Amino acid sequence: MTPRLIMFDFDGTLADSFGCFLDVADAVADRYGFARLDRSDMAAVRALGARQIIQRQGVPLWKVPMIARHARTLMARDIDRVPLFAGIGTALADLAAGGARLAIVTSNSRDNVLRVLGPATAALVGELECGASLFGKAGRLRRVLRRTRVPQSAALFVGDEIRDAEAARAAGVPFGAVAWGYTSTAALRTQAPAHFFERVEDLSRLSNGR
Repeated sequence: MTPRLIMFDFDGTLADSFGCFLDVADAVADRYGFARLDRSDMAAVRALGARQIIQRQGVPLWKVPMIARHARTLMARDIDRVPLFAGIGTALADLAAGGARLAIVTSNSRDNVLRVLGPATAALVGELECGASLFGKAGRLRRVLRRTRVPQSAALFVGDEIRDAEAARAAGVPFGAVAWGYTSTAALRTQAPAHFFERVEDLSRLSNGR
């Protein structure tokens, strides 16, 4: 069955922002006094969830909100470096043409999201929930469900991180994982996603109910 509402994470799912994320992560690590990510061991990092990465890097939990705010500011400065993944615009157009309502639920800012999407693709997205806290997406998913009046079983949240899978579970929404984002495919498969998308073009198959 084609989902009536498809909600997307942004960074790593729609936007190819991993390179920008690494630079921002270095900058906030230096400012707030914790370890930089080891770029020679990114395979190990990409197998971890956000909580595990925070622990691994020695980030005090009380600093996470201020770090996230500063990271969004740095991301805004560098947002013109961030493109959509190739084919995302077409995939979203296919889904909208197939009758699905589209939403974005993200920790990134609304301005950043709109700049990367561009006017034509942004017009396809009916709901934007931006600026979520690091582990606050579940509440934002529930908010979109309430506004759209779509039942949980008729919705889907598509993302690229373990915290996206956790948010979907907490909100009672099926999860769709993408293979091209921040987290390794092996780690994402442990979350038992309802859908696994190997390529961007595979998103369009949702419009055919597959």
